[in-house]
Amino acid sequence: MRWPAEWEPHAATWLTWPKNPETWPDLLDEVVLAYVQIIEALIAGERVCILVDNAEAAESARVAVSQHGVQVDGRIDYHLIETNDAWIRDYGPIGVYSAASGSEERVWLNFGFNAWGGKYPPWQSDAAAGARIASTLQGPLFDVEEILEGGAIDGNGEGLVLTTESCMLNRNRALDGLPRSREAVNASLSEWLGARKVIWLKKGIIGDDTDGHVDDLARFVDPETIVAAIEPNSDDANQLALEENWSRLVASRGLSGRPFNLVKMPMPPPVHYAGARLPASYMNFFVANQVVLIPSFGAATDRRAAAILGECFPGRDIVRIPSRALVVGLGALHCLTQQEPLAFPRVMGAEAT
Repeated sequence: MRWPAEWEPHAATWLTWPKNPETWPDLLDEVVLAYVQIIEALIAGERVCILVDNAEAAESARVAVSQHGVQVDGRIDYHLIETNDAWIRDYGPIGVYSAASGSEERVWLNFGFNAWGGKYPPWQSDAAAGARIASTLQGPLFDVEEILEGGAIDGNGEGLVLTTESCMLNRNRALDGLPRSREAVNASLSEWLGARKVIWLKKGIIGDDTDGHVDDLARFVDPETIVAAIEPNSDDANQLALEENWSRLVASRGLSGRPFNLVKMPMPPPVHYAGARLPASYMNFFVANQVVLIPSFGAATDRRAAAILGECFPGRDIVRIPSRALVVGLGALHCLTQQEPLAFPRVMGAEAT
């Protein structure tokens, strides 16, 4: 198996239309507007597939998109697949490539989902959605009897995977409720994602209800470069955790034995809602075919963060999506998207096109 990097060509990006008022209390109108901006940025470079519960929800989504003047031209597909919530990154299937036949063929991995350790019942529709999505797509489906959320891992497409101890070793992700070991997780990521080496960070940021997903902390932007969040303010509650993660990255080595190219990404100023600090991070960006979507929070650091990503992805436009409303749901752009890799990307030994 080979898990392609996010920057490799997509056939489509998948979203779930937002609907849960408990996730975004009194903010669904703002969230829908953010979705429209996400869709408008994506459709120039790839199809957008949207999960909706029923035909009425599909029509509501169509109206919202058209009312904001987005020229769709048939590039949006609506799929009637019932869900509990919008976080498709974590319950959607993961597309990987099998090279058993001498050329890379896409297959789908449907891992188990338990709402981040059983935190948000009911989650049965989300847990069933991965297989239903995969059934609409070309390529075999493998049901994997392990809990794994897409936001808990990040990869470079060449066998390196980033993750965190606080999430992946948490017993609330184990089907038997027992502590998980690094060795067991490494073996699973090797078997299913083709991981040749796993780089372990420690823990996540304040307000992250996922127990520390890596997509708020550090991300590959090319096979040898990692962008990571830092917080220089020693009075900030995130400073020590992010410093520890940075130190681990500095000490890590790639498959060649060389250190990584490391790029520092600032954290936004603290974002609060109803008295609680939210997990606002620029690391929750999404790499699409022609654009990179990055959260913005109405802060002075927004422009600097976008400029850093622009240097990392010189061939793509950097699009800032207002995300103060999104992050009230305790996630942002990467959490709300899941890429569909191309079905047949390349013959082994040839470059992807």
